[in-house]
Amino acid sequence: MASCILSGAENLTLLKGKHPNGLGFLGSSYQPKCNLQLGFSSIDGRRRAKISSARCSVSSSRPASQPRFIQHKKEAFWFYRFLSIVYDHVINPGHWTEDMRDEALELAELYDSRMKVVDVGGGTGFTTLGIIKHVDPKNVTILDQSPHQLDKARQKEALKECAIIEGDAEDLPFPTDSVDRYISAGSIEYWPDPQRGIVEAYRILKLGGRACIIGPVYPTFWLSRFFADVWMLFPTEEEYIEWFKNAGFKDVKLKRIGPKWYRGVRRHGLIMGCSVTGVKRESGESPLKLGPKA
Repeated sequence: MASCILSGAENLTLLKGKHPNGLGFLGSSYQPKCNLQLGFSSIDGRRRAKISSARCSVSSSRPASQPRFIQHKKEAFWFYRFLSIVYDHVINPGHWTEDMRDEALELAELYDSRMKVVDVGGGTGFTTLGIIKHVDPKNVTILDQSPHQLDKARQKEALKECAIIEGDAEDLPFPTDSVDRYISAGSIEYWPDPQRGIVEAYRILKLGGRACIIGPVYPTFWLSRFFADVWMLFPTEEEYIEWFKNAGFKDVKLKRIGPKWYRGVRRHGLIMGCSVTGVKRESGESPLKLGPKA
């Protein structure tokens, strides 16, 4: 699997006018798009190139406010009404594998079986199966807005002791400062207001708790971008980091993930995902006040 970790795009450096290999992290062949402004100086009668400034972007910009087919709860409900039938057997094997899941969850630091964990947008429980490798199922709650997806989760013997409830990621039915870990995989792309969902993640976490959101990244190739904008939300890496920081999270980290066949070759515009984490350093609600939910 191709992956790497970064803590914000602003820390990139350029050496000898070349792109850093994999952004300076092991396991990635992704190269950022950089525009260099060159100047020349005369030293010992010879002209030498000098980099006067560099502008780098780790994600393509996304057209603002374009309508997306299933980025709303009503459309997503009916989409998963039918997709739930084949989700675990057709969708996951190629695009959200067990290896991807387990590597993406590493940043969540599930080191104590007694942790109280919520899997928001948990669907059929595929990600939950990775969580209960480390946490007692009795301490895990699966939340999703799709009863059809949750029915599939209830049929899995390994999840019998998990609490399974219907709910809204942007209006969570949990008290403030009540859970140790918040995990959400493959759900943010359906949220009408991702910032509100991440503010809710902050609210329900205990002091020192960690949020881990796993989702797709906006593609680079123009045709892939077209279909991404029509279909659902594909945030840029910068947006993920900004949403976490705005909500009040500290120690924000982003880890790129992809299936083994992907190998991080992002220049072709294939959809690559990421796992983003942040730590709650102050108790109570998020410092970002958004007002009543529409």
